[in-house]
Amino acid sequence: MQRPDFSEYVVHFAKDLPPIAKVAPDDRSIGIEKMSAKERIFSILQMGQIWATRMPWTNKQAVCFTECTWSSLLFHAKNYSRYGLGFHKAFLFASGGGPAIYLPPGLMKHQEKHTGPTKLPFDPHLFAFITPFVPPYAPEEYKENFWKDKQPIDYSHEREWRVPHDLVFELEKVAFVIVNSYEDMAQAPKELKDAIGRENWLIMSNYEKIEKFWPLHQLPE
Repeated sequence: MQRPDFSEYVVHFAKDLPPIAKVAPDDRSIGIEKMSAKERIFSILQMGQIWATRMPWTNKQAVCFTECTWSSLLFHAKNYSRYGLGFHKAFLFASGGGPAIYLPPGLMKHQEKHTGPTKLPFDPHLFAFITPFVPPYAPEEYKENFWKDKQPIDYSHEREWRVPHDLVFELEKVAFVIVNSYEDMAQAPKELKDAIGRENWLIMSNYEKIEKFWPLHQLPE
């Protein structure tokens, strides 16, 4: 589907911070906690694997992506980092992934009477896709009943996709790599650049410069 507000690609952005989890990190996450976002991206490319981490609210394992339209690229980078990996949605769907489910907690409450053997409102595989949805415009009565004393939560702008397990990939499946600077690309191992194609490395500092010269979009402050 060719539309300016819609992309057939999603991006996994690395962060400099440790993964969010409600429980103690496992041995793998301990190994990456001290890595920078750039180090994590290069490590992911060399392993051919993105490790699933535990999601907030559901505590289920998943790998997160965002549908990254061109006009929102700098906003996503500001929230996460200037390092990411892009994949076609078809590859993620074939790998068991799909759009995240932004679920109002009121619906979650209705679902509780249908709990199965796990005592969860949903099958654990499905639960990994769920994020609560309580926007600022929710009625006060609704927030009092279902989200008492909590801040509004609305991540729908991220158009998130998830894969509910580790994502294993060949380098030929990487549609593009986002790095901050030309120096980052120059430091990447030659075999990665050869396999992915140098034309598929997007440099954020170049994009930022273009936006300043020809400001088609509102830059984040």
